[in-house]
Amino acid sequence: MSFENIKVKKIENLSLITINRPQKYNAISIATLSELETALDKSANDNDVKVIAFTGEGEKAFASGSDLSEVKDRNLKKALEPIIQGLADKMEKTPKPIIAAINGVCMGGGLEVALGCDLRIATKNAVFATPEGKLGIIPGGGATARLPRIIGRAWGMEMLLMGESINAEKALKIGLVTRVVSQEDLIPEVIKMSKILSKFAPFVPRTIKAIVNFGMEGSLASALMFEKYAQGALVQTEDKEEGINAFLEKREPEFKGK
Repeated sequence: MSFENIKVKKIENLSLITINRPQKYNAISIATLSELETALDKSANDNDVKVIAFTGEGEKAFASGSDLSEVKDRNLKKALEPIIQGLADKMEKTPKPIIAAINGVCMGGGLEVALGCDLRIATKNAVFATPEGKLGIIPGGGATARLPRIIGRAWGMEMLLMGESINAEKALKIGLVTRVVSQEDLIPEVIKMSKILSKFAPFVPRTIKAIVNFGMEGSLASALMFEKYAQGALVQTEDKEEGINAFLEKREPEFKGK
């Protein structure tokens, strides 16, 4: 399948999806969003793919935000459409682990795409912001909901209200990203992470994603109960038997997703 605004490359068990609009700092147009969703669906349904990653073409930007030429003409009806919210929701519901490999500018809608990923790593030159307030609008792709949940209410309000940029070091400190690497090490780091994640039984990452995402929406008691029932389901799988036996026999497990 050919795309105009993105590139998709399979590296072993990793599906690397790249926003390919460097001339516009990888700004996310409606057409780009559609292609990203198509690529995500295709990767999610590919049995050979264990991990999915999103990045931006070049060294200047992961994604600078929504394409302002389209935002300029956005009315109430268009604003109420899911747009980036829909992509981020789909990322969270996708059973496979998703990594945001952030290089350069990651702002507005670009940041909201990254927030929909399970893991976020960045290059040393990465810059993050929610600058929508300076344009007379607010984020509409999920930042007001996800950002405070990820980095806490105080820093979430700081970023959302002030609209100021933060660098990769600050992003690491507040928990927006978990790893900072050089530009040349970004994709190799994603591949390394992918190799680790690919070794897990397929039920493990999808179950962890579900219990964390749903568990955070309820009480601590309900989250703990959800965890116990999820563990109860996994201890009955063939992969659990294989994992325990492989550990005791000092060999690599061969998981089958059963």
